[in-house]
Amino acid sequence: MEGEHTYPSYIGLIESGEFDKRVSTSLSMLESCCLCPRECSVNRLQGEIGACGVGRLAIVASAHPHFGEERPLVGRHGSGTVFLSGCNLKCIFCQNHDISHGLSGKEVTAGQLASMMLGLQTAGCHNLNLVSPTHVVPQILEAVSEAARDGFRLPIVYNTGGYDSMEVIGLLDGIVDIYMPDIKYLSRRAAGAYSGAEDYPDVIRAVLREMHRQVGDLEVSADGVAARGLLVRHLVMPGLLDDTRRIVEFIAGDISKNTYLNVMRQYHPAHEARTHPPLDRPITAGEWAQAVEMAEDAGLHRLDRAL
Repeated sequence: MEGEHTYPSYIGLIESGEFDKRVSTSLSMLESCCLCPRECSVNRLQGEIGACGVGRLAIVASAHPHFGEERPLVGRHGSGTVFLSGCNLKCIFCQNHDISHGLSGKEVTAGQLASMMLGLQTAGCHNLNLVSPTHVVPQILEAVSEAARDGFRLPIVYNTGGYDSMEVIGLLDGIVDIYMPDIKYLSRRAAGAYSGAEDYPDVIRAVLREMHRQVGDLEVSADGVAARGLLVRHLVMPGLLDDTRRIVEFIAGDISKNTYLNVMRQYHPAHEARTHPPLDRPITAGEWAQAVEMAEDAGLHRLDRAL
């Protein structure tokens, strides 16, 4: 389905001067950091480090066209993926723990990050896919501002673990075209035990509602490429099908039955998960099939089952 919006959304904000105001507002949040629900209050402008492990400059692990993402993002030419190091969640099963916890990569200035964005556009990518952006939103906005003045026009994908500040998501209204949160669980016990964030369920519910309010259901172009909207991921995990049921019922009931949902079956016991049953084993084919059935029973019909 085709929308009536002009893409990307942020160009009008840059032309009006509003974008730079949001850059300034977000940068000010680094002084006593409150970019995410942890509210560490460290002065990242002076290089102090909080839970995410990142100071004033963003750390980039890699930036390249990616063909392993959801089909509407990949299209023919790939999703322009920037893997940002550090994370405000501490998931014991993280499959990218060398990046999220180990901080592999290099620090980049706004100008260097802007050059990466322009390079992905030159490579023909359909979008800019920012992986784990929550803790470096100000740095990203600085870079987008610079890149846009040099002709950057790709729609922005906010590829997040979902533990985001409502204030920051508000700042991104009109900037992000495609939100892609990964909703893990709606149990406070599981969120506390496996991600170190007992309030995650409350946060993700509010965040998904606001994301959907901003961009609506996922819209795709005539050639099947995502243009704007909400795309939700759910990683099915062993022994947590009760959470899966809560999640699909929440999405169908509180967000939209037309939500594009990727029911992901790629879980394997990575990082510290081998010492934390039931996460110490892969999911079974039966568990994944039950998860898909739950989503269908809830009324969700735009299911991606490729990953």
